[in-house]
Amino acid sequence: MKERHVNQAPQSAVPAQKGTVTQRAIEQIKAMIAEGLLEPGQRLPTERDLAAQLGISRSSMREAIRALTVLGVLEARHGSGIYVTQLEAGDLLETFGVVADLSRGPRLVELLEVRRVLESTATALAAARITPDRLAEVEEHLAAMNATDDPEEILSHDLAFHRAIALAAGNDTMAAILEGLSSRTFRARVWRGYQEEGAFERTRREHDRIHRALVARDPEAARAAAAAHVGEVEAWLRGQFGRQPNTRSAAGS
Repeated sequence: MKERHVNQAPQSAVPAQKGTVTQRAIEQIKAMIAEGLLEPGQRLPTERDLAAQLGISRSSMREAIRALTVLGVLEARHGSGIYVTQLEAGDLLETFGVVADLSRGPRLVELLEVRRVLESTATALAAARITPDRLAEVEEHLAAMNATDDPEEILSHDLAFHRAIALAAGNDTMAAILEGLSSRTFRARVWRGYQEEGAFERTRREHDRIHRALVARDPEAARAAAAAHVGEVEAWLRGQFGRQPNTRSAAGS
């Protein structure tokens, strides 16, 4: 039955007037997936058949398939063919994480701004939805942060603390985005911890406020505590770039 559907060209896959042929091929394949003509886990028609079906050259189709494979939308299985992936948020957002990881200067500040908005929302959701097991995991990482003065250990548990909260929010896509934003700003937090006296003590207090809001099942208090926590890092980083002319080297520390 799926093969019958694949043979129907999607209405939204009509080639656009702008962009390269390869770009149009990418959009056509994406449209087929979005409209259900290709399902997650389904094998694509052969390169030749798909190119003929969409009215483009095999070379352009080959480039489109390669690009979508890099993005995680398609996967090549040796000896079997090309398949649509399961379209899990974490896999599809991996490329975004790489972009975040390589960002410097003002762009890194922008990413922290996005993280502040999403982190506060995720923490508010977690306050309403967190399970006892997930809350115990959050508490475990909080206790570990409070029990050490080693910067690397503190930051490791910091990442795990926020990861557990994001997962507790119950939105896999949001958790995947936050995973990229949080881990990719790791270097900025390391730099802050080493350079700014008392940063770790403030971080402990901020995490404690977040934890108390989760225990109280208070979404608005959780939202405010998380926004203030990420906002502290964001404000500090803005100040650093405002004072230093060579912002590119600063963010790469």
